[in-house]
Amino acid sequence: MKVLIAEDDRWSRDLVATITASLRHDATCVHDGQQAWDAFQLGGFEVLISDWRMPNLDGLELIKRVRASPGPRYTYIILITAQSEREHWLSAMAAGADDFIAKPLEPELLTVRLSVAERIVSLHAQMRQLAQIIPMCSYCRKIREADQAWLPLEAYVAQHTDSAFSHGICPECVEKYVRPELAELKRVREKTRDPL
Repeated sequence: MKVLIAEDDRWSRDLVATITASLRHDATCVHDGQQAWDAFQLGGFEVLISDWRMPNLDGLELIKRVRASPGPRYTYIILITAQSEREHWLSAMAAGADDFIAKPLEPELLTVRLSVAERIVSLHAQMRQLAQIIPMCSYCRKIREADQAWLPLEAYVAQHTDSAFSHGICPECVEKYVRPELAELKRVREKTRDPL
């Protein structure tokens, strides 16, 4: 997984980076919230591990920005802080954090939380892939909608995109369908003209 680590304390940042690397994840480290936001916007991070109190942009505001920005994939967020009171935990979760770890960091706890993050990220990726599958009838090429109604392909595309269809016949279908149909029509015409 690609992991973004935002932590202003060097010792904590190095510890998180070491644990992340030991689990064979690709880590990018920054030392404040604004750098984390700038890096996040470049894309591709599946996990964000952020300290709460950081210069320039705190972890809570960073989380809110991440959750407000649409992206192609879900980012699992772990917030790390010395503030372990219930109110802080609730604020972090309300802002969009998926997990919350109190300082001082316990390596085993972070390792377990990263394995949970990996499972969740994997499930989100599978769901995204399944959502992209369009159920189509193998015979008539109609598309099944969420309400179980079957629409012709052209109607489905028109409803879900700004595209429209113009019809034609490809060279393969001319040879496979049109020429035999024309030959059959010609044969039938000639047969009906035959004065037997």
